[in-house]
Order: sequence, then C-alpha cells, then structure tokens
Amino acid sequence: MIKTVYILLAVFLFSCGGKKQDTSSDSSGKPDTTIVNTQAANPYAIIDISPMDMSYFPVNYSQRKMTHDISTPPVMRVIYSRPHKQGRDIFGNLLKYGEPWRLGANEASEIEFFQNVTVQGKKVNAGRYIIYCIPYEDKWTIILNNDIYTWGLKIDSTKDLMKFDIPVKKAPVNFEYFTMVFQPVSNGAELVMAWDDTEARLPINF
Repeated sequence: MIKTVYILLAVFLFSCGGKKQDTSSDSSGKPDTTIVNTQAANPYAIIDISPMDMSYFPVNYSQRKMTHDISTPPVMRVIYSRPHKQGRDIFGNLLKYGEPWRLGANEASEIEFFQNVTVQGKKVNAGRYIIYCIPYEDKWTIILNNDIYTWGLKIDSTKDLMKFDIPVKKAPVNFEYFTMVFQPVSNGAELVMAWDDTEARLPINF
C-alpha cells in the first residue's frame, strides 16, 4: 500500500512539473510578449499581436447604423493595424525621421472616403487609398497612394497621389498602442494619429 502511494505521488509531481513557464526575454532584458505556441492558441492562423482596427466618421457609425440612430452614409473610415510601444523609443529611433512609415503595422493602412472631401484646399475624390507618412521632428508628411492591397513595408511611391504637411505636438497622454480616430471640428473632422508621446492631426473638410 505504501509503495502504491509513493508511485502515485511521483506521477503527480512529474505531471505538475513537466511544463515550465516561459520567462525568456529579448536583448533589452524585457519579457518576451510574443505568443510562443501559436498552434495551441489558434490552429488556423498565427495570432497577431498588432490587431486590425477600423475607425469611422461619424464616430461609431456602424453601431449607430445597427441601432437605426443614423440613416445617412458614412463620410470616411480608416483601416489599420495597431502596433504597441512595448517599452521602445518610437519616433527618431524605431521609426527613423525622414523615412516612410505605414501608419500602423502589417498591411498598408487604408483610408476610404465615401464622398468628395477637401484637404488643405485640395479636392480628394471619393474612393479608397493607402495612407502613410514620413515623420519628422516638427511635422509629418501624410501621403495618399492608390496602390491598395499591399504590404505596408513595400509601398510603391510612384503611385503617390497627394501629400500634406501637418504639424506634430506633444500628446496629452502616452499612447501604448498606435491610434487613429476621427474627431469632429467645424466644417469637417480631423484624423487624429497618436503614438507614444506624439500626436498629429490631418484636417478634412466636407
């Protein structure tokens, strides 16, 4: 009987200690937040740590349409993936000044206008465009491009359509996740782009 108890105890201890928590870290010493066993998490697709998001104007358009709170079509929307800071220095380090950035992660970010709008006095026709930028210390150059359905690191600049320079400023809070949202202003809205301690706004009139 005693021998049987010892055997059962040994089996229990082995089963409990067979798995060890992954506490690996990258070269900076910070814990590795990457999902290790993606097959266990989702056997059909790798889990992406930069989730895709969509922002509408009017704000929350899709929810309002579902509850019949709005009957007019939307003005615009932006589709992008949201990278997060993870303790890194973003502008001037991870994102080099003077070099193109896809305004997000993964596929090229897209902006869609459901009607003609005006940006800095230039008419932008209704349609779907890639939106990316070239960040500098004192401004961002926002670019609309018509080479849609492409990976964000491989944007073809020969298909750029319009460029707009906008100022940057200190963000009101430190943004862990890159964020793009529309905020209403007189005669239109602003596309607010914020990450880390930096914020830029693209005015859109309609």
